[in-house]
Amino acid sequence: MFTIVKYRFFTFVNMKKYAATIKDIMDRYPDFKLNQIKDRYINQSHIQPILNEFEKDVELFKIGYSANKEPIHLIKIGSGKTKVLAWSQMHGNESTTTRAVLDVINALINIEAKETSEILNNISLYCIPMLNPDGSRKYTRLNFNHVDLNRDAQNLTQPESRILRNAFDKIKPDFCLNLHGQRTIFSAGPTNKSAVMSFLTPAEDKERKITEKRIESMKVIAQIADDLKEALPGQIGRYDDGFNINCTGDTFQSEGVPTVLFEEGHFPNDYTRETTREFVVASIISSLRSIGTESYKNFNTEAYFNIPENDKKFNDILIKNVRIMDTIKDVSIQYSEKLVGNKVEFIPKIENIEDKIDKYGHKEVDGEGKILEIAGQKTPVANVIVDKIFLNKEILMVKCD
Repeated sequence: MFTIVKYRFFTFVNMKKYAATIKDIMDRYPDFKLNQIKDRYINQSHIQPILNEFEKDVELFKIGYSANKEPIHLIKIGSGKTKVLAWSQMHGNESTTTRAVLDVINALINIEAKETSEILNNISLYCIPMLNPDGSRKYTRLNFNHVDLNRDAQNLTQPESRILRNAFDKIKPDFCLNLHGQRTIFSAGPTNKSAVMSFLTPAEDKERKITEKRIESMKVIAQIADDLKEALPGQIGRYDDGFNINCTGDTFQSEGVPTVLFEEGHFPNDYTRETTREFVVASIISSLRSIGTESYKNFNTEAYFNIPENDKKFNDILIKNVRIMDTIKDVSIQYSEKLVGNKVEFIPKIENIEDKIDKYGHKEVDGEGKILEIAGQKTPVANVIVDKIFLNKEILMVKCD
């Protein structure tokens, strides 16, 4: 009879200690979280009933159709003079920010609090909750025509790209929020802390000059990081600011609109990203409140650059010190995501087999020199999907629970 090898997990106790600026509203998160959308797979059919319910309290516009004729909506809420344009799920397989931004709108509708009043009275929020409904339905990064919308900001070859551009031109926002998700590989600096939230003020040019408008979005990010620093100690990162004018954020920033990129990431043992979802909610509320009250002006660019830059220091699973063909090796495993029916499954694949892998694992095991075998393989090799691994005939489960 086989026994099961146990992992060591990178975990920490999280008390979710938000700053006083957003604490009251975040203490009430269970009251406004939309529990009917709680899985990684979210498509237009999931959000339509929520939009229908919101319609009596917000201005809801159908602003166009996707390449495969799915509707794309814009929500407008708030009466403030400062206009903020936010969009989510530009990449169809990045659904956490969609869940989060709809939570935020639900809070603005239904929760009476200092933070919601500050936002509603000072901000007019325009939000496209799902820009890429075709990719969302298929759970793919690309749209129906296999185009990455975040590389189409200049050519505007796709209907979704033109819809966002038209909204930008008509609204003439004072700020933009570009809501995305990132892979599990990212750490906050070269550390064993996963980048649960990462932010960026996109560059305006190849020289990545620090312009007046970039400074504004840097200060907003500094405020967000300050509001979440105790809730996410050491787990907030700064995304790479390499310039690409074809990216939407770079285009809008280059046209003089301060833009904040949100990249939600992996919280320990949270492959559904339901815990991360709350941190996205806190980040959006922090940004809107900061912009509305102009409290971001109290921060400086140094606070932004003090946020550690993202590094790629993680694998999903790292198995150390195992014996393969009489040699001691490390083995890294990375999950790929696959839509099966209406559920996202995480498929384990061996990424590398090396003498020493200088990374961390979200799950780690010390093989202690035991023989590693894979069912159906004479010799373990990289780039192979695996279901079970054996260490001295003991089962090491590698599927994501």
